[in-house]
Amino acid sequence: MTSPITSFSDEALIAFDHLTARAGNLFNPTVRLGVTGLSRAGKTVFITSLVHNLLHGGRLPLFEPMRSGRISSVRLDAQPDDAVPRFQYEDHIRDLLQERIWPESTRQIAELRLTVKFQSASGWNRLFHPGQLSIDIVDYPGEWLLDLPLLGQDYRTFSRNTVELARSGTRAALAGEWLALASSMEKHSPAGEPEIRRLSDAFARYLRACRDDERSLSTLPPGRFLMPGDLEGSPALTFAPLPDLAEGQAPRDSLQATMERRFEAYKANVVKPFFREHFARLDRQVVLVDALQAVNRGAEAVEDLERALSDVLACFRLGRSGLLSALTGSRIDRVLVAATKADHLHHEGHERLEAIARRITERALKTIGLSGAGFDVMALASVRATREAYVERHGERLPVISGTPIAGERIGGEIFDGERQTAIFPGDLPENPDAVFDSRAEARHAPSHAVEVVRFRPPALDVTAGGLKLSVPHIRLDRALQYLFGDYLA
Repeated sequence: MTSPITSFSDEALIAFDHLTARAGNLFNPTVRLGVTGLSRAGKTVFITSLVHNLLHGGRLPLFEPMRSGRISSVRLDAQPDDAVPRFQYEDHIRDLLQERIWPESTRQIAELRLTVKFQSASGWNRLFHPGQLSIDIVDYPGEWLLDLPLLGQDYRTFSRNTVELARSGTRAALAGEWLALASSMEKHSPAGEPEIRRLSDAFARYLRACRDDERSLSTLPPGRFLMPGDLEGSPALTFAPLPDLAEGQAPRDSLQATMERRFEAYKANVVKPFFREHFARLDRQVVLVDALQAVNRGAEAVEDLERALSDVLACFRLGRSGLLSALTGSRIDRVLVAATKADHLHHEGHERLEAIARRITERALKTIGLSGAGFDVMALASVRATREAYVERHGERLPVISGTPIAGERIGGEIFDGERQTAIFPGDLPENPDAVFDSRAEARHAPSHAVEVVRFRPPALDVTAGGLKLSVPHIRLDRALQYLFGDYLA
């Protein structure tokens, strides 16, 4: 059975790829983990910390195979796909540990293979299992994932949905230039390349303005408009939605027909190859979200995050990974939605952050008609940049976090130099997660659940008596590993 975004021939090719992969797994068991995220949620940091903690036996008490001592070794191996850029783990861990700077954001697909040697907990499994698992980590921008729903849309639907969203809320002011220019152009008349490029550039500026930190909106397809790479300037990336399209077919060389043709080229040459060659081959998936930033920006940003998450989760082909799934085209059987930057809160606020992320995910699943089966939600920090403490103020005991703010970070009236530590009271998230969706309360007064989000430098790692630096500290990374790989290492 085909999905709304694939044809019968697509499904046949995907099934063939799955059968080939399963045959290879008989000799070299492998799990492919997709890691993506929405708007600076910390994909690179997540992968770097995951790899470092596994390679160096990090503090992972909730990761049962490590806790029980059944893992004998973990090593980096050559990745299976020579045509895919390698995830530069060594560069990223150097940035974190030596320079104490955050690695650059994901801008292209990348891959890395870890090979784990272990002893099964089951005597029966030890007789038949090779005791080795390859973990292929596939890192890709969240903007690319938001493009997948476009495969199920024609240009008219894409335009209608994009324009309708652009005319609402905060977006309306940001979309003014693009919509005014699009409305001034005759859709059924030919348009020169300079005019088309001017319209496409205005649309791209609108998308970038939506993504800015001060707004933190998440629903931003087409994703390659935000990170075009070597496709910049190509016709497949030089188009824009048009408002108020009339019914009927547009003349062959008209502006509308040109936009339709380029939209279809974008799907065929950009989106569909990513889907078949990478996304459809995944077994497990992590979706990182910066729910804290959305909460700080208000109900509109939270609702936009929910909308983006709905689009993302609708793309997953949930199903058990096995021979039957290879024949039917289903593959991913577990998806983890992780709210990052839990270290920006005292641990007293972690449950509330997780409850908010869970509520956003539940609403997204309900929107697309899926249940929670195959999904889990948690709050974590891939790298813990802060420590916790309590301070007395006016007879009240307040929970605070302390760390080293990034150079230039402003707290109150003070600008930090990147060397001095400080402690802050981060604020409180609401006890009821539904409060973050209440725009009416925000209209009456500023949200009481605003959290002080300070950008801290990565931590200086503690050193043992023998001079060995400890592994990268984290919050609940071990719980994430257990959910994603625990059954493979049972």
